[in-house]
Amino acid sequence: MSRTADHDVIIIGGGHNGLVAAAYLAKAGRRVIVLEARERLGGAVASEKIFDGVDARLSRFAYLVSLLPDKIIKELELDLELRSRSVASYTPTDAGGLLIEHPVGEATRASFRQVTGSSEEYDRWWHLADQLQDVADVVAPTLTDPLPRASVVRHSLGSQLWTALVERPIGEFLETALLDDTVRGLVATDALIGTFASTNDPSLKQNQCFLYHVIGNGSGEWRVPVGGMGQVASELIEAAKNAGALLCTGTEVAWVQPDLSGGGVVALADGSLHGAPFILANCPPVVLHKLLGSRRAVPEGCQIKINLVVRRLPRLRSGIDPSVGFAGTLHLAEGYRRLQQAYEEAAAGRIPDPLPCEVYCHTLTDQVVLSSELSRAGYHMLTLFGLQTPTRLFVADPVAAREKAERAALHALQAVLAEPLRDCLATDPKGRPCVEVMTPLDIEAALGMPGGHIFHGDLAWPWLADDSVAAAPEERWGVATGYPGIFCCGSGAVRGGGVSGIGGQNAAEAVLESAI
Repeated sequence: MSRTADHDVIIIGGGHNGLVAAAYLAKAGRRVIVLEARERLGGAVASEKIFDGVDARLSRFAYLVSLLPDKIIKELELDLELRSRSVASYTPTDAGGLLIEHPVGEATRASFRQVTGSSEEYDRWWHLADQLQDVADVVAPTLTDPLPRASVVRHSLGSQLWTALVERPIGEFLETALLDDTVRGLVATDALIGTFASTNDPSLKQNQCFLYHVIGNGSGEWRVPVGGMGQVASELIEAAKNAGALLCTGTEVAWVQPDLSGGGVVALADGSLHGAPFILANCPPVVLHKLLGSRRAVPEGCQIKINLVVRRLPRLRSGIDPSVGFAGTLHLAEGYRRLQQAYEEAAAGRIPDPLPCEVYCHTLTDQVVLSSELSRAGYHMLTLFGLQTPTRLFVADPVAAREKAERAALHALQAVLAEPLRDCLATDPKGRPCVEVMTPLDIEAALGMPGGHIFHGDLAWPWLADDSVAAAPEERWGVATGYPGIFCCGSGAVRGGGVSGIGGQNAAEAVLESAI
């Protein structure tokens, strides 16, 4: 089936990457239409009031921003303020707690001495941080350019660092670089969030996850968007609209018919047809191939997300001021040995308990997401992100598994608190606690992400193999799908994972190069 092109570019999916691509291409004079199945744009980045009668706007799926390049913010003229947190992380321990300031100061060194017994581990950790900064300095600037060759990156990093990060399991590197179980676990979590693996998995998918976490913002820093993640979505929507893109909601795509000359025809569920020489898929690759009439294996997600509103921050057993302990990333049950135990429990079919978790308090850095009334009353929003919870654990009995995962996660949180969490939870007008649990299956149902995989599939190295030809723009930019003029522009692109907009920018660049 063929059809005269109605548009220059059709974008399937109105999430943040699709909006980035739409804004770039419309600014370049292309006729762009975005087709979003849901009634609202923004995808996983959108914010909403999820608890009835509680005036707090939460992002149900995303939390902090690290990988959104300043280049995209500047070029699309986004009115975004990304604030640094005053604390990088806090890890409660039997010896008190490991506090890492931002920027690092004497309190951090003192905390290392308290937890590990000397300053030696601090020195090891600081040396590792220097090495990872070297990695960020090399890799981060390449993310909005055509993919570099592996040999170029290897030369820039040096063979020793390349081997440690790219060729051998990251666990070997961490076990050599660090000695303390708490410190090892603190660093290792960056390799495991959203990825079901052990630190010594031979697949090295944990290494790829680790790399993206430590290069974000050129430093690995995760920042807080003022106004919430929804502000990121709102700015991208305005940028795309102002550039002239046509944004359509409630427009479900039924199928895609590729054209040998490039692009093709997109059919909507209502029977209408749209044609274009370029089609950008801001949806998981599995979904795109289903629309094209082919099949791919469904990826497996590995996380739970619990959203909470509290009337006040709970006191911590260590005695640290809650406004400090919750200001950064609060690490729970994430010692290095515990992370491996949790992986083994999940691999055996059990939800780990206590569950390794990380907790973020958006409102200690940004109060805008709360109404003035709640803010004055001392309310806060907490986001708990659980590791080692693959989709397979929720399939047989989703409701019971969700409840078990919630108990395991809150068990980990309660273990470090000096008072019952339930005494601090906010309630809606009907007296129901403000707690929402999102398992991989819940994410799949809400966002259409097969397997609930937040990266749309395993992450990829952000460079080209030396023996690849990669002559076409879509290959050089990491957005090829195997169909001419049909590009991936979502998290499934080579460099698309996370709330970055990089997949959208890369796809837009590939279109503009292809059309020259």
